[in-house]
Amino acid sequence: MCAKKFVPYANESDVLDIGGLTIENRVDRISISGDIDLTLDKPGLALAKQLQTLLADVVAQLEKRDLPAQLPPPVVTSVANPFE
Repeated sequence: MCAKKFVPYANESDVLDIGGLTIENRVDRISISGDIDLTLDKPGLALAKQLQTLLADVVAQLEKRDLPAQLPPPVVTSVANPFE
C-alpha cells in the first residue's frame, strides 16, 4: 500500500493502487476499477491482504454512519463551453 493512509470517504482526491485495481476516494462513494489476479502464491496473498484491509476500512466507515436507504442521483449542472 502507500505511505499515506487511505481513509474511505474522507475526501475527493485520494487514489490507491492495488495490483491492477485503482481505488478512488470520494466523499459519497469508493470507486474501484481495473482487474487483479490473486495468484496462489505469496504475491497473491499479499494483494489479497491489501484488499482485505481496504474493504475492512470501508465497512468500518459505513457501519459508523447513519446511512440513507439509497443515495440520491448526483446533481448535474451545465456550464458554458469556455472554448466557444
